Formats: sequence, C-alpha cells, structure tokens
Amino acid sequence: MTRITTRPYPFRDSERLRQSGVHPVLARVYAARGLLDVKELESELSSLIAPSGLLHIGDAAIFLADSIAAKKKMVIVADYDCDGATACAVGLRGLRLLGANVDFIVPNRFEYGYGLTPEIVELTAREKSPDIIVTVDNGIASIDGVAEANRRGIEVVVTDHHLPADTLPAARVIVNPNQPECGFPSKNLAGVGVMFYVLLALRAEMRKRGIFDAQTQPKLDVLLDLVALGTVADVVKLDANNRILVAQGLKRMRAGRMHPGIAALFRAAGREARRATPFDLGFAVGPRLNAAGRLADMALGIECLTTDDEGRAWVIAQQLDTINKERREIEAGMQDTALALLDNFSPADSNTISVFDASWHQGVIGIVASRLKDKFFRPTITFAPGSDGMIKGSGRSIPGFHLRDALDLVSKHAPSLIEKFGGHAMAAGLTIRADAFETFSAAFE
Repeated sequence: MTRITTRPYPFRDSERLRQSGVHPVLARVYAARGLLDVKELESELSSLIAPSGLLHIGDAAIFLADSIAAKKKMVIVADYDCDGATACAVGLRGLRLLGANVDFIVPNRFEYGYGLTPEIVELTAREKSPDIIVTVDNGIASIDGVAEANRRGIEVVVTDHHLPADTLPAARVIVNPNQPECGFPSKNLAGVGVMFYVLLALRAEMRKRGIFDAQTQPKLDVLLDLVALGTVADVVKLDANNRILVAQGLKRMRAGRMHPGIAALFRAAGREARRATPFDLGFAVGPRLNAAGRLADMALGIECLTTDDEGRAWVIAQQLDTINKERREIEAGMQDTALALLDNFSPADSNTISVFDASWHQGVIGIVASRLKDKFFRPTITFAPGSDGMIKGSGRSIPGFHLRDALDLVSKHAPSLIEKFGGHAMAAGLTIRADAFETFSAAFE
C-alpha cells in the first residue's frame, strides 16, 4: 500500500523564499529541508565558504609551504573507508601539484585498527622514513599515536572531521571544523572536504609567496570528482557548502572530466558517468571502493584513484567489483544470522540493539548494523571477534540520537568497559573485551 504523508514546513521560511522569487511549491519543499535563504541554492565554486574560517588552517598552510620549500618528506596516513581513500587521493594529487614530496600508508584495519596508532607510526617510520605525517579522515583521537610520532621527531598535521574527545593530540597543527573554538559555519565537511580546504589554503599561501600567480597556479578543481565521491559516500549532511562540492564534482563527471579510477568504477558498476547522480556515488561507486577496506587492503582502492593509467585503473576496478560481490555474500549471511539472533526482539521494549556473533567478519559489521537500524529504527551496534579476547563493534544511529556522545556517556559511567571508541552522530566504532558484551549491552540500553 502506498501512503502519502505531509512533511511539515516552517511557513515563515517558505514565505521568505517565495518572496525571493522561488515557486511556491519549491519554497515549501526547500523550507521543509531546512533552507533559509535562496543563496543556499547556489552551486558555483565562488559561493564556497572561504577556507580562512577553519581554525588553524593558516598555520597549516604556512607549515606545509615551508616544508615543501625545505623539500621535507611527507607521508599521508589514511583511513580505510571511501572518505579516507578519496581524502588520501586528494592529498597525494594536490600536494604533488603544489610541489611536495609525498607518499601514503593506509593501515590494515584488522591488524592495526583505526587511526594514527603508535603501531602505525612505528610502521610508517620504518617503511617510509617521513619528516612529516599528515592524517586524513582520522587523527583527532590519536593522542598516543601523535605522542609516539613526536617522540621520534616526526611532526604531525591532523586533518579530520570526527568529533574530538576532551583532550586533543599534541600535533603540530590540527584542522577540523569540529574541534573546540572552530567557528567554521559548516561542521559537516567530510574528511576529503577538509583535505581539499587545506590545499586551497596552501595554494593561497604559495601565491602570497610569489611561487605562482592566479594564471600559473595549479588547478585544484580537477580534484572535485574525488571530493564529491568521498562526501556522498561518507553520508555527511549535504548542507549548502557540501552541496556545492558535490554539484561541482558531478558536473565534472557528467562532462567526462574525471580521474581514470572513477571512470573505471562507474564502468565496473554498469553506470553511466555522463548521467552521474549522488545515488550512483553512494550506492554503486562508493561501495566498490569501500569493499577493499572491508575485506582486503584499501591501498588497492587508493591506487585506483591515484593511477593515471586507464588500463591499470580498469584492472583494479574489476578486482574491486569482485571483492564487492564477495562482501555482499558475506553480508547476506551475517544479516540472516543477525535476524535469527533478534527473532524475539521487540522494538517496543528496547531503545537500542547490540548483537554479536563469533562467525562474523569485522569488515562488514557496519553494513549489517545499518540494515538492522533501518529495519528496527533503533541505534544498533554489531560486534565481531577481534584479537586477544577483544570484540570490535560498529554502530549506526537514527536521527536525534548522537551515537558517539552515547558511547562517551557509557564510558564515563563505566570507565573500564570500553577499551577505545570514536566516531560521530550517526556512526561510531568501539572495542570491548568479549566477556564484557552483556555488560556493555545493558549499559548502552
């Protein structure tokens, strides 16, 4: 049965839009979606919020410009999801365009876990010998990792968008719209958006130094297909600023001006880039890239986005497509198990869902959590076995329930219960001891 429901809308906002020349029906639709001003409908790059609004971005630009001039070696430490992979590709391509000596490393999620851990710093130092580590889509919670880098004489630039804990890492500089005292109007930038902004500020600093002018400067808009993909795939809110980044990226894709890896992923997914939509990015291209981080190694996905060889990009895209099919099969099996475990679950009697199975795959629990959250409309955390008697959880939330803050509250009430956690309002991850599962479930509920 089809049911039509009327979405309420603020009459005053709708009237203001109508008086600005917007059609009455569209004015009601826009008002219902939270638009307050006709300017928020603009999608040109000139309407982007200026980078200067991001706290410490000027310091980051000066430090990176000095480091490029001194020919220092940078290594990007990336996260292993689509936002992390696109942020890494944007960082690599953009910094190289601006003359940097830069490499990357991406942790294997099953061996090293999330973020800039002391173990990742040790691995990076051993394999890459960097002067500087730049984190993308992670780092705001990496207090121990940054301390280890400092101990080794490696300076750290954190670029992230996740919510910080009470203490910030002692990095050389942190750029994150969600850090305390940052007045940037859009708190919804994805990790890839933050990295793109850092590049804009760095280029402006290099212009100021006379390294190039407005005519000779590298074109950073060539990175917008990557920015759009990471922004949509990370399911951040498409506020006015993010809509500009996504609209510009889609425009490039539809015009055929995209990187070989993105073109190859469209082809592998059986989608037409010249008719690209956010749906394609979120449900066709993004999942194929994410599959590498879930089941294999995201270095494969990053290579797909950074190679300029169309043949190589197509070979990798096909590999990613195969991994994604395997991911779907694993997910289907896990979902069946989850529904069996929740056979007697009554949403009326519970506010949350926590579920664990010893056969589950760490890389896919987040998707299963998302499916269960959609089915039962409850904040859901699914757990899979980790190592050394630990289990790892991945959670997805519903509007109005801030998942990361909820885990913070659990951690404050029972300080020894959660080993580590992080994330944002709608998605978060954590590690607990296997024997603490029932205690955690009760505390979360």
